[in-house]
Amino acid sequence: MTGSGNIWLDGVMGVVTGDALGCPVQFKSRQEVARHPVRGMRGYGTFHLPEGTWTDDSSLTLALLDSIRRVKGIDPDDIMRNFLSWLNDGSFTPYGRSFDIGRGTREAILRYSLYRKADACGGRDERSNGNGSLMRILPACLYCHVMEEKGALSEEAAVRTIHEVGSLTHAHIRANLACGLYYFMVRQVLKGTGPLTQRLQEGLSRGFSYYESCLTSTEELAFYDRLRDLAAFSALPADKIRSTGYVVDALEAAIWSLTTTESFDSALLKAVNLGDDTDTVAAIAGGLAGLWYGYGAIPGDWLSCIRRREWIEGMCGDVL
Repeated sequence: MTGSGNIWLDGVMGVVTGDALGCPVQFKSRQEVARHPVRGMRGYGTFHLPEGTWTDDSSLTLALLDSIRRVKGIDPDDIMRNFLSWLNDGSFTPYGRSFDIGRGTREAILRYSLYRKADACGGRDERSNGNGSLMRILPACLYCHVMEEKGALSEEAAVRTIHEVGSLTHAHIRANLACGLYYFMVRQVLKGTGPLTQRLQEGLSRGFSYYESCLTSTEELAFYDRLRDLAAFSALPADKIRSTGYVVDALEAAIWSLTTTESFDSALLKAVNLGDDTDTVAAIAGGLAGLWYGYGAIPGDWLSCIRRREWIEGMCGDVL
């Protein structure tokens, strides 16, 4: 398996579907979710919105995708203008208004609105390690993969681009590393061989090797050490997996959900039923699951209720 042939459709719809699946139970504890497990799309819940509603995870992913489509590249100022339009005008949303906005993301966009400096708006302190950059990074990963395959971008330049896009809202190195490791997994899922867990492991191993060769200190990289051995990591029980808004937890929970299941729907349902930051963990898992299993693996009844589905799918054609 490696998708439908349209990596943008596979990946982006994976993100949106995971986001929508998790939206109604966002912020609910694992124990609360367990009392009424998520088995498919449902409505209302946390934000009291209809089934198929997606949140900021998808909005910012789509804002990034739109910029890449229009400029045929990565333009940080153009991306930030799209983010500003989302925050202020409700662009790239299901109902014309932004909601579920992370603190770090809001602060970065507001800084951009004041100073118009895309390279200086992302938070850089310890608190800037939420999952707000990781949740939307997939279109940049796909862009870099395509450019690398064309010979138009080196690995070093690709990683630098991923960090640049992530840093628009979350500029701490730990958040950058999560986005970078995600990129290495995306790349390996798309061009590697073997089953999904093997490809994820190969991507992570290459990512760790890359960072070990260029970081002056591996102290920050050590936060991700549990991902060095996915066989051991996948064997961990659910109570050893945290699914919070912290970027390390979110990446771990997403990967654990993928490596302990064998289908698109089971991976996303496992991610959502972990509780806490349900929409974002499922969106992060959904991007990789979509690339691996393909658009056709998304249950039809889930797709049928995705808000503005046709518009989203239209954005996934002729990107580059």
